[in-house]
Amino acid sequence: MNKTGFFSADILLPAAGNYESWAVVACDQFTSEPEYWERVEKLVGDQPSAFRLILPEAQLTDGHTEEHIAAINETMLKYQKDGVFREYPDSMIYLERKQSDGRIRRGVIGRIDLEEYDYSPDSQSLVRATEGTVLDRIPPRQAVRRNASLELPHIMLLIDDPDNTVIGPLSACTDVLYDFDMMEGGGHAKGYLLSEEAKAGVMSALEKLADQAAADPGEPKPLFCVGDGNHSLASAKAHYEEEKANARKEGMTDPENQLLSRYALVEVVNLYDDALDFEPIHRVLFDVDAEDLLSSLKEAFPGTRQEPVSDVYGGSADDSEPVHKIRFAWAEDEGILIIPHPRAQLEVGTLQGFLDSYLKEKGGRIDYVHGDDVTIRLGKQPGCIAFLLPAMDKNDLFLSIAADGPLPRKTFSMGHAADKRYYIEARKIK
Repeated sequence: MNKTGFFSADILLPAAGNYESWAVVACDQFTSEPEYWERVEKLVGDQPSAFRLILPEAQLTDGHTEEHIAAINETMLKYQKDGVFREYPDSMIYLERKQSDGRIRRGVIGRIDLEEYDYSPDSQSLVRATEGTVLDRIPPRQAVRRNASLELPHIMLLIDDPDNTVIGPLSACTDVLYDFDMMEGGGHAKGYLLSEEAKAGVMSALEKLADQAAADPGEPKPLFCVGDGNHSLASAKAHYEEEKANARKEGMTDPENQLLSRYALVEVVNLYDDALDFEPIHRVLFDVDAEDLLSSLKEAFPGTRQEPVSDVYGGSADDSEPVHKIRFAWAEDEGILIIPHPRAQLEVGTLQGFLDSYLKEKGGRIDYVHGDDVTIRLGKQPGCIAFLLPAMDKNDLFLSIAADGPLPRKTFSMGHAADKRYYIEARKIK
């Protein structure tokens, strides 16, 4: 019995090995930069490429979504018929990904059991969402998957493995499958086929992590948290549930053990990987009365006090009680809000719920911004206010998910767009 929900997979790779034109970045990147995808199309030309098997979200609003999806499905079947792929049965791949900053991010690729994944806020499953799933974002992705014969993953699952027991030993692998520079400044990828011994080591280490998570006091911790591709995994889940229901209507017995769509190809990465940074995402509100907003916030959290920035960061604030510290800036003032006895695990959990409620009642809009300086500059414009959130400690992620469920949207960012997963591997789902 597999108690981790993670398995080896029948993995497809391009037989010709022309990975430079094959691998493309995740479809949800550069959505406001159609020129990026135009460059990719020119670079790919007539060569077989994962670009022909995905739908960049930059194209979702061009009015031709159905035509794009039909072309993708047709190309998948053509590539399979023409021998574009070589299959590696019952495999796992160890990936070393050199990022744009020169650091190496390490992961292992296999398939996850979607029966072990639940993105609902009160989920107790082995695999859990890290942020609230926006249900409206699922149907377009599900439509891409519905008639597809293949899947290509940009889903990254995180494991809480401070001793690096799962992926650390894989650095000794020698059976290289691919080794190439990725297009458009995407860094470098080197993939290794795992031996039977290495696969067994991965599974054994994951099982120990699963036992530790189940044995933790308090709320049971997940084994996997979705680090990237949250809505893609949710769409895979929705597609599988749809296929399962249809199969039952058509009289299939035990569809759970017959449908290839029960699984999704993923990369598993250690939360404590040195190349994995959690960068804070700040909030700027526009078209609001900053003074009224601050007053309402203090009413919502009785006992909230305000301290100068220098005092708090200098350590003079009284930290004898549990508090959340949130920096703010607007045209007439800036400082730190000290919110006592917070109910949420993280500052973003305390702040986001209030902001959503305030904006719903009084209007205005919110934007999510990277970088302290630009956030403060925007916040000090007339009719605006900025809130700067601290960087999330990696140690808090699994504890927060266990205690509070999925995090508020835009809690943290993992790396730059060019460092996101590239589509390399594929798997049959029909």
